[in-house]
Amino acid sequence: MSGPAPFSYAIEISPADIDFMGHVNNASYLKWVQDAVLSHWQRFAPAEAVAAHMWVALKHEITYRRPTFLEDEVFATVLLEKVHGARAFYETVIRRGEEVLAEVKSSWCCVAAETLRPARLTQSVIDRFFGKP
Repeated sequence: MSGPAPFSYAIEISPADIDFMGHVNNASYLKWVQDAVLSHWQRFAPAEAVAAHMWVALKHEITYRRPTFLEDEVFATVLLEKVHGARAFYETVIRRGEEVLAEVKSSWCCVAAETLRPARLTQSVIDRFFGKP
């Protein structure tokens, strides 16, 4: 079995992300993770799967390592760890260069766009995320 395909996502920091202490507010990390995971989905899934499915966050566990500032060049590395039923488990690491700023474990539920009910992905779609043809 091939390993998961990591995905790099550039994060843009805006002045609205900065809190009263002069660094990025914790809530901004959640938005970044959501944007990065959804971008990962759109990059690897076929267009018909993207059109037929949406993702709902179930849980985020964030470990903050260092503060992030407005001028920083930041990127997220997204890794799909596994898919179980309609759930997907992700690890996202946010970095400034090689320096880890935050580590995020999250779980997501795939829902059908038409019904908004949980939906399993086909094995062929899942395989695309794990480097299988």
